[in-house]
Amino acid sequence: MVDETMPGLSLRAVTAADIPDLLALIRELAEFERLLHEVVATEALLAEALFGPDRNVEAIIARQGEVPVGFALWFHNFSTFVGRRGLYLEDLYIRPEYRGRGYGKALLSLLARLAVERGCGRMEWAVLDWNVRAEGFYRGLGAEPKSEWSIFRLAGAALEALATSNPAPAAKGQHARQGDA
Repeated sequence: MVDETMPGLSLRAVTAADIPDLLALIRELAEFERLLHEVVATEALLAEALFGPDRNVEAIIARQGEVPVGFALWFHNFSTFVGRRGLYLEDLYIRPEYRGRGYGKALLSLLARLAVERGCGRMEWAVLDWNVRAEGFYRGLGAEPKSEWSIFRLAGAALEALATSNPAPAAKGQHARQGDA
């Protein structure tokens, strides 16, 4: 998609050729969020997630001419209360020198259109507490923070420990890819 109001800006689905640029942008985002030490993603892992047989994420890259200036990466979740899937925006990033030009809004607008076209009941994402600029931007679009919810994460050794702590029988009807034969 080329945005006529922003000459030179293109927004399009990430291709395999975009993976190196996408990983570079992810690393920049992690550095901005002070979380670069947590990045273990590789080009191969991203390619598998985006294009493999069990692909489970989608991404759009924003380019100004040939220069990658940002991206959005998302997946579908499900709301039991709404009874429909949602679009969960995992990451939205615009390089600092390109912020304030409408690129972030263009990406979010495209994602909102996709969510509506796909029958999603809502679109959600998380914002770091200290990123007040982002909070202001999102509020300006009509997004509302859900302050009564806290995000919990189980990862690494804690995830492994829980997975092996009390072996439960496999649930009936689990997918073969989850280990049932």
